[in-house]
Amino acid sequence: MEEGPLYFYHHTNPFGEFSNFYPSPIELDGYTWPTSEHYYQAQKYISDEKHFHNVLQISKPIEALLYTRKYRSAIRSDWAQVKDEIMLKACMVKFEQHPRLQELLLSTGNRQLVEHTKKDSYWGDGGDGSGRNQLGITLMQVRNNLRDKQS
Repeated sequence: MEEGPLYFYHHTNPFGEFSNFYPSPIELDGYTWPTSEHYYQAQKYISDEKHFHNVLQISKPIEALLYTRKYRSAIRSDWAQVKDEIMLKACMVKFEQHPRLQELLLSTGNRQLVEHTKKDSYWGDGGDGSGRNQLGITLMQVRNNLRDKQS
């Protein structure tokens, strides 16, 4: 039986594992990242070694996000064009490298996944459903990719 949308946001709440702030280290591009958020934020500085490594060394994902807000002027010029693909890569690796998380994601069936937050109307739903929900869309794509690999 198909159910309605599955809402997630804070990494300590139900389905919080879907948050990029959830503590699930990933190995990607030759580094171990504390969270998928760290990887995503560092990619904003792919040609700026100092900022890239600074993000890698930051302990908390929120601090990685705030760092990139502080150093906006150094963010790569093509960021708007590449950010969705980078998020897909980070999320794909996260769920491939953590079998328990993969199982949880696959257990959602075909439910719509929604990052429910007023704080973000691009990655989230804007709190009222008016947002793009790009993280939810990305996770549903990851779920489909994982299913395809299993069959």
